[in-house]
Amino acid sequence: MVNLKIAFAICFKSLQAAYQVSCRNLRFPIEHGQRSCPTQEFFMFTFEKCFTSDGVEIEGLYQIQPKVFGDARGYFLETYSEKDFFEAGLKMKFVQDNQSKSSKGVLRGLHFQTLHPQGKLVRSLQGKVYDVAVDLRKGSKTFGKYFGVVLDAEKQNQFYIPEGFAHGFLVLTEEATFAYKCTDFYHPEDEGGLMWNDPAIGIDWKSVAGEVEPLLSEKDTKHPAFDSNNNYFDINGKWSK
Repeated sequence: MVNLKIAFAICFKSLQAAYQVSCRNLRFPIEHGQRSCPTQEFFMFTFEKCFTSDGVEIEGLYQIQPKVFGDARGYFLETYSEKDFFEAGLKMKFVQDNQSKSSKGVLRGLHFQTLHPQGKLVRSLQGKVYDVAVDLRKGSKTFGKYFGVVLDAEKQNQFYIPEGFAHGFLVLTEEATFAYKCTDFYHPEDEGGLMWNDPAIGIDWKSVAGEVEPLLSEKDTKHPAFDSNNNYFDINGKWSK
């Protein structure tokens, strides 16, 4: 009986050690009240928080890396799973999928909707883009700050931008096909925007794209500058002006 107890204790400690190793290998947010390390095989995604250049977390923004299964035939991946996203605390409901194709140097942005703000899950299906989100939630500790990430079709990485942000991207390759899932429908009467090169925001496009002169729509050349005195959205991403 004593030997059986010893064997059980050794087995339990081995399982516990394996569990702790899997925890270290999973970058998973625990602030949402979820357990710090679910079983690794349950999750098909890695969720990574985003920070400003001076190390302040921009709440609600996530870089997301799906798990890609590849072999001689090609590859397979899940691009969205309600179960996994809900476990990560991302409990949004998507109602519309959009897709665009653009040539190198095209810059779309910086866009947002006012009375019908949209959360967006974005990724590149072809090529690379530099994707940027600007926090417009008055009262947020990162109000007026931005985060940028290169979305690469080969890497299959994604970026989630909640309501209350301005969004834009710059195409880095000869062509790029861009896809995004939205939490609200497109409302043309609600369109808003900010200058893509507003010095107050200070997006460093050149560090990623070099000296490329962006190709803009006429509409995107006329957006106003960021005004820190404006309310824009409240802390929950609702339009408050």
